[in-house]
Amino acid sequence: MIQRDAQMPPQNTSWQRQLATAIRTPEELCDMLDLHKDVISGSHAPTHAFPFLVTRSFVSRIHKGDPHDPLLLQILPRDLEEQNVPGFVADPLEENASLTAPGLIQKYAGRALLMLTSACAINCRYCFRRAFPYADNGVQTSKLDEALDEISRTRSIHEIILSGGDPLLVSDERLQSILHRLSDIPHWRRLRIHTRLPVVLPERVTDTLVTMLARTRLTTTVVIHANHAQELDHTVEKAMLQLRRSHSLLLNQSVLLRGINDSANVLAELSERLLEIGVIPYYLHLLDRVSGTSHFEVDRQTAEQIHETLRNQLPGYAVPRLAQEVPGAPAKHWIG
Repeated sequence: MIQRDAQMPPQNTSWQRQLATAIRTPEELCDMLDLHKDVISGSHAPTHAFPFLVTRSFVSRIHKGDPHDPLLLQILPRDLEEQNVPGFVADPLEENASLTAPGLIQKYAGRALLMLTSACAINCRYCFRRAFPYADNGVQTSKLDEALDEISRTRSIHEIILSGGDPLLVSDERLQSILHRLSDIPHWRRLRIHTRLPVVLPERVTDTLVTMLARTRLTTTVVIHANHAQELDHTVEKAMLQLRRSHSLLLNQSVLLRGINDSANVLAELSERLLEIGVIPYYLHLLDRVSGTSHFEVDRQTAEQIHETLRNQLPGYAVPRLAQEVPGAPAKHWIG
């Protein structure tokens, strides 16, 4: 298991200072939310394997005193994570087998995923990379050249997906340097950024970041990750308004999670809110079966029923595609 945490960049911006004050223990979270300590009984063992981490901005949207709050349940460690459930493994997507260079994963034709960092600003308990061996697979800066050389050699790659961890945890300066190097590769046409930071730390959407994306020659897409409408407060709305100035396509992907958003009404509210702030609902993923996450799983039949109800409630463009990632498949599997 990895010991993943936010790696602190120099604290010279508002978002970096806020990241430095992130909450790192369930006890502190309970104190902030007026929750009884019974809520975290049995939560200590999971935090040793997969550290607890959440931004104060995200916590501010959790309802005080409610142990069943849908945002709280995404971040609160539980002893259920220690269960050994058949079918739940460390690498459910077999990403290690798809590594073509340090930090570079190519599973699908025409695009590759570049992991810029192992760090996140929030450790979601259902994370499919919670056990990914980052230290052995070269996401560190010293190995970046190998990944960029592989991208340059592979002319069939037209799109790079920046991921991690969360790629927006790197500084604007470092991100600018990476984009300059990538933009010099002539067969590279599109940039996609998969990030949760605009949701959990909206201040990360800086003027510098927006200008950087607006000026690149590449077609850019920013895919955020929100699972519940409650996550999308006015600070996130402001961040999305800023990102729209970059002329990037804005998409959202969610994970279907038991007890959090496994309801057509909850998902419809999420889609409506996303559209209000200028984001297109993109994917609704079935849970990737990583060890420690079985208590979040919604079975496929129930997922299909929820999705069908959702289709009957919303216009087509507001309905995310129900999808499952299958190891070794040439593309994500669309369900229904």
